[in-house]
Amino acid sequence: MSLAALLATATIAQRVPAPSPAATVMQTVGVTDFTVKYSRPFIKGRKVFAQESALAPYDQVWRTGANMATIFEASTEFTFGGKKVPAGKYALFSIPNGAAWTVILNKNYNQGGSEGYKESEDVARTMVVPTSNEYNEAFKIEIEPVTDSTAYLNLSWSSVNVPVPIAVSTESLTLTALNKAVAEKPEDVATLQSTAGYLLSKGKDLQVALSLADKAIGLKESFDALWTKAQILNKLGKPAEAIPVAQKALTVGAAAPDGAYNFYKPQVEKAIADMQAKAAPVKEAVSTVKKKKK
Repeated sequence: MSLAALLATATIAQRVPAPSPAATVMQTVGVTDFTVKYSRPFIKGRKVFAQESALAPYDQVWRTGANMATIFEASTEFTFGGKKVPAGKYALFSIPNGAAWTVILNKNYNQGGSEGYKESEDVARTMVVPTSNEYNEAFKIEIEPVTDSTAYLNLSWSSVNVPVPIAVSTESLTLTALNKAVAEKPEDVATLQSTAGYLLSKGKDLQVALSLADKAIGLKESFDALWTKAQILNKLGKPAEAIPVAQKALTVGAAAPDGAYNFYKPQVEKAIADMQAKAAPVKEAVSTVKKKKK
């Protein structure tokens, strides 16, 4: 047998199935990234939740997984069961109970099991009522359902699920980051466009959004900036002003080398038709007033 074959055989032989395989859960909520690293124990006919001789005994601190302590990480500040927690890594512990679980985030994330756990190092504790769930032979952690600012951290094993609510201030975080970016790069077209677009999507500070879109257009007349401006004007109740801007966006987009315009073209054309229908009664009303004055 060749040396390469011997090395390959040795490498394969070194790896065997783990009794509690490692797993990683990653989920973005808004602009915040959550990551959970843990090991998944199997039931294998044993008691899971009980007063004594159980894998996760009632009223005792449990590592909430197997092997090393489960690590829960967030890229921004968040709330855990309604309690504010800074961005960072934490050990995830729990105290199972039939009526309500205590779920814990502890700042000492680099520890084995729960032997080194100290309550004094907790950063958040929350009480969660367990619910019934489909049977899971292996312990499972999931983050769902998800919105742009909320989610549930689900701890599931046997026929029990413990849904821990987590939340982030997505709008505040996004606006802070965008405002900082505009301050640092006031002539950057992409930054101006992104900020104007986000304000438009939230219906906030539309006059500021319009100014940003105008500045972006002044630096580079693009389909995106023109279409954003048209939508802002329409949202401000100025469809007559929005129509020529939207039409110009179509013209500029048709001449652009990329294909993004083709995706949005039907949407823009429909929006123009809607704006024209909205603007028509306004024109008629203005015309009527002028005739009466004469």
